[in-house]
Amino acid sequence: MDFYDVISTRRSIRHYSDRPVPDASLDRIAQAVQLAPTACNRQPFRILAVRNPELRAAICRACPQRFLPEAPVILVALGDMKNAWRRVGDDHSIVEIDLGIVFEHAVLAATAEGLSTCWVCAYDRKRMDEALKLGEPWSALAVSPLGYASEPAAPIEHKPVPELFEIID
Repeated sequence: MDFYDVISTRRSIRHYSDRPVPDASLDRIAQAVQLAPTACNRQPFRILAVRNPELRAAICRACPQRFLPEAPVILVALGDMKNAWRRVGDDHSIVEIDLGIVFEHAVLAATAEGLSTCWVCAYDRKRMDEALKLGEPWSALAVSPLGYASEPAAPIEHKPVPELFEIID
């Protein structure tokens, strides 16, 4: 799929079929994740592709989005808070920016594979970290169902380009 087709067709999907995700697709998504840039190439992340039923159930208890258990895979984006690059002057960790780039690589790669996703950050992070048995320096910063949509995506409205992007000469 052409890159511009990928970015124009990607949608947040909230209904999934139980059709399994091919290992070959997971491998290509993993390669896209590996290629994602991070500040100073520190790579302060891990992406979990969870198929294990018990761990999926624990994730779903920590993130009660009704559509999450429908998908055969749940992606979990883990950030390494301690080892991410920090902005000089205010010591602000860039881990969330790095992880946003990395997770979007995964989401776009999934779209290119004909798969669907939905970024989810609406959960209690402490509870999610406990469900995943994470310890310092790791924390779950985002999750997404991964699978095949069970129904077509609804059209979405976007603001006009001039409201979002400005060229200044």
